[in-house]
Amino acid sequence: MIARRQILFYGVSSFALMASGIFTRHALAAATSEVFEVRYTDEQWRKRLTQQQYEVLRKEGTERPGSSPLNKEHRAGSFACSGCALPLFSSKTKFESGTGWPSFWKPLDNAVATRQDRSFGTVRTEVHCRRCGGHLGHVFDDGPKPTGLRYCMNGLSLSFAPQAA
Repeated sequence: MIARRQILFYGVSSFALMASGIFTRHALAAATSEVFEVRYTDEQWRKRLTQQQYEVLRKEGTERPGSSPLNKEHRAGSFACSGCALPLFSSKTKFESGTGWPSFWKPLDNAVATRQDRSFGTVRTEVHCRRCGGHLGHVFDDGPKPTGLRYCMNGLSLSFAPQAA
């Protein structure tokens, strides 16, 4: 019979390992062999981005749901990568998913790339900027027609440019 102390010890130990980065996506991101058009050193990325943008784009973090001002952005225009300014999504494909993150049913052509994400004990499809490799979010198959996809993006990884009148 397992004592409560053992359960507590293993639970705290597992949490500590995850918090230390051993089981996080940071290690997975560093192991990728992908080469991107836009490349900077880690120090250069830190200077170009805010601390929060850096955590999301370069360390594959996730912003708090409901925290992005882009959730309420409904003007005509385009959403671009905060890391390299590549246009990624048209406002015509944005929809209210109720998830707390800006969501789109289709990216612009040749804008994003995907890879399998096996973090947190599940398999998901991670979406990143095809030009700089910045982490944008994940894509799910529960979106609206016509694609049935939901590109659930971190607002910190995006910038918005309104359409010229």
